[in-house]
Parts: sequence; C-alpha cells; structure tokens
Amino acid sequence: MFFKAFLDILFPPRCHVCRCFLSDPTDIHLCNGCRVKILAVRAPLCPICGVPFATENGIDHPCGHCLTIRRPFAGARAAARFEGPMQDLIHRFKYGKKVHLSRPLALLTASALGDFQSGISADCIVPVPLHHRRLRERGFNQSQLIGQILATRWKIPLSVHNLRRIRWTNPQTGLSAAERERNIKGAFTVAAPDRLEGLRLLLLDDVYTTGSTVTECAKTLRHFGAKEVHVVTVARAVI
Repeated sequence: MFFKAFLDILFPPRCHVCRCFLSDPTDIHLCNGCRVKILAVRAPLCPICGVPFATENGIDHPCGHCLTIRRPFAGARAAARFEGPMQDLIHRFKYGKKVHLSRPLALLTASALGDFQSGISADCIVPVPLHHRRLRERGFNQSQLIGQILATRWKIPLSVHNLRRIRWTNPQTGLSAAERERNIKGAFTVAAPDRLEGLRLLLLDDVYTTGSTVTECAKTLRHFGAKEVHVVTVARAVI
C-alpha cells in the first residue's frame, strides 16, 4: 500500500482518455467526464444480435434482420457503443499497441455484461483468433488479452488454441456487410473438435460491426460440436 502511494506521488494517475490527473483513479483510470461519455448498450434491443433500438422504454424484440435469417449464435451483447472515448480506447489499444488498455476495457465489459454471462453458464470463453501473420504484425491478440481478464473476473476457463484462423483475410474496415461476409468465409477451423462437444461457449471479440466475423466463428464452433454459442464484445457499432 505504501509503495503504491509512493508511486502515485512520483507518477500521478491520469485518465486513459483525456490524460487529466485523477485523485481517485479506481481500477479503470477514467475521469467522470470521460466515463459518462461511454454510452452503454441498453434495452430495448434485439435479444439475438443485441442491436439497440431508437425507441425508449420499450420491450426487447428481434430486429428485422434476425427475423429473416437464422443466426449461428444464441445471443450477442456489447458493453458500450463504438463511439467517443470507447472508440478512442479501442483504437489506441489495437493500433497504438497500448496493451495496458486491455484492463479498463475488460473491466468495463465485465461490469456491463456480468448479468448476461451469469445467465449463460458458459463452459469457457473463446476469443476470436488472429491469423498468425496478423499476430506477428500486431504482437498480441486484443481479444485474448481482454479474455484473460474476463476469465479471471467471471471464473470461466479461457480457450485460446482450439479455434484457429487458417486463412489470411483483408482488414474488414471499409467493406460493406456483404463484402465482409465473403472476406471472412471459411477463415476458421477447430483444432480439437472433441474438446468442444456439447459445450456452451462465450465467443469474445472487441467490436461487433456487422457481425460477420463472430457469425463465421460461431458457425465453425457449432459445426465442430459446440452445443451453444453466445457472443460478447466490448463495443458495438450502431449505424
């Protein structure tokens, strides 16, 4: 305790977003001003893909897209909208290689989606894998780093080697929904199907945009024997 206080004197804690000094940093190191700008994904929303509706004080109901197609996952939820400080944190984490930001992102997710995950009783968390070439370029898998913290907080095992990305894909940024789906098709496989048989899985990614990546992952996991797949992401792009 004394050592931490000494470090705080030498290196005063700052907000991860605006860099203002914090008198009470808590675990996430965000000032109140930046914290309130992180918009939670709240009901009413689609219980399947998790997209929020513009109406307030309504009830959850399937969106038009989920009424017309069958999703390979049972449900998807995100902690916050992919905008403002949340978008800034994720971009600096992934592309600026600020790996320490995995902690506040994971803690915000754990807090926001704790009730969702507790209702699933998942057998393990499966982070969306990177292609080995992308992993070498970036140096880390952002979903795996977040997953390590969530696994500890939620007391769920983390599976990091069974779901594998076997085909290089171009970045999804800038592609339409149809282009994203074609780009990611057939990109994943499972190394040991016997370890999936009958399991209820929590598939983890950083951002849900069109859902093409988690959809392809969930298809693969179900094909190789998973009983059920639920999706958790830190953020959700709301168009």
